[in-house]
Amino acid sequence: MPTDKESKDISRRSFIRRTAIGGVGLVVATDILGADLLAGTPKSANSTMIGVPYEARERVRLGIIGVGGRGTSLLQDLLAIEKVEVKAICDLVPEKVARAQKAVTNAGQAEPAGFSKGEWDFKNLTELELDIVYIATPWNWHVPMALSAMKNGKHAAVEVPACSTLQECWDLVDTSETTRKHCVILENCCYGSTEMMVLGMVRDGVFGEITHGEAAYLHDLRSILTSNEGEGLWRRFPHMSRNGNLYPTHGLGPVAHYMDIHRGDRFDYMVSVSSSEASLSGYVKANFAEGEPKRAEKYVCGDMNTSIIKTQRGRTILLQHDVVNPRPYSRLNSISGTKGAFADYPPRVFVDGQKQEDWQNTDAFSDKYQHPLWKTTGELARKMGGHGGMDYVMNYRLMDCLKRGLVPDINVYDAAAWSAPTPLSETSVAQHGAPQKFPDFTRGKWNVHSDSLGFALQTECHPRNFGARKNTFAAVLSCP
Repeated sequence: MPTDKESKDISRRSFIRRTAIGGVGLVVATDILGADLLAGTPKSANSTMIGVPYEARERVRLGIIGVGGRGTSLLQDLLAIEKVEVKAICDLVPEKVARAQKAVTNAGQAEPAGFSKGEWDFKNLTELELDIVYIATPWNWHVPMALSAMKNGKHAAVEVPACSTLQECWDLVDTSETTRKHCVILENCCYGSTEMMVLGMVRDGVFGEITHGEAAYLHDLRSILTSNEGEGLWRRFPHMSRNGNLYPTHGLGPVAHYMDIHRGDRFDYMVSVSSSEASLSGYVKANFAEGEPKRAEKYVCGDMNTSIIKTQRGRTILLQHDVVNPRPYSRLNSISGTKGAFADYPPRVFVDGQKQEDWQNTDAFSDKYQHPLWKTTGELARKMGGHGGMDYVMNYRLMDCLKRGLVPDINVYDAAAWSAPTPLSETSVAQHGAPQKFPDFTRGKWNVHSDSLGFALQTECHPRNFGARKNTFAAVLSCP
């Protein structure tokens, strides 16, 4: 059985090996097999997962792969939700499995099965009698683990980004359609109090016809990237081999929901450019002594990547990524239309015709547009922590969908499209900003269900039912 240090070394070597393979595969995929990757495979073209509900169940039996920092946080949320049973834990480090097992028994549940016998022991977890498998591991393992879960008859819930290449995107879509099991991306930012409030305002027509959005992940991660533990063991390595937007979904997910992506619109194409690389290499030189192996590393990912996405309906999205410059945190999170605009950090609103010329505070809108999920779970969510409570709301909502047999808010097509900007931006940057087409992961069905799907907002209980969409996705939430 490997020690903690040996396990970390194995994980690091494996990540570098798989990342290198992925980089080579990307060149082949985008330059040689581009047409195939845009069209997808026809084998399951009539087996869409759009609008497919979960099977209702009294209790959710759950397994978790990866119980480091992120997985442990997710586990604490799940243990606080009624009728959720954590039946299995997997991690490369045995001590982490034991710690997680103890957390489960401390919560009053039976000790879950533990798996820590090498990199592929997760396959044994996916063969158990489970309803869903949570995956909170380094990015390069997301797809193999999700595929194993679905092929063994389990739904998959994958941390962000869900996949790293276009081929991986299609692998998730094809497998979900073939197995009839959902693969959802655990995009917690879609469940933030502000994001859900703004979504309600968009649906109610406060901003008129939406024409533009802005999304980003701007977060100084230099100390985390260069740490000798946690994400520092793997998250820095893509910066050595890929130049593009490495982490698009936190900003893009909420804006995609504002724009009804896959529910009336879809991403069409994107262009992308990167700045020069300076900050991460400068940080390493300033903070690590001569002889430290990190000083020999060469980073190719530009400090700031800026992309523009055009949708089928002609709308635009500014998408940025910067995790190496000293700056305040921001996801931009902005939306604008014919009647007004919202901008975040700090949250503020401008509505056409208002008397003052400056932005107004969102407090005036919170009573009317606070989402029902936050009204019913917000107090506990904030106590749980987890990015201001959005983590708990996300987990509570997913477990509720599973128990009640509802259609998931986020589907495999979202997981693929929100993750696709990584390989598309990389190719665009390499081709001097040349436009890159988004594959239509829905195979033409992105507009078919626009009148029947929503995002946890259209409820019979909600006092306004959000304007013209009042009859869609009815009774999603229990009445207070």
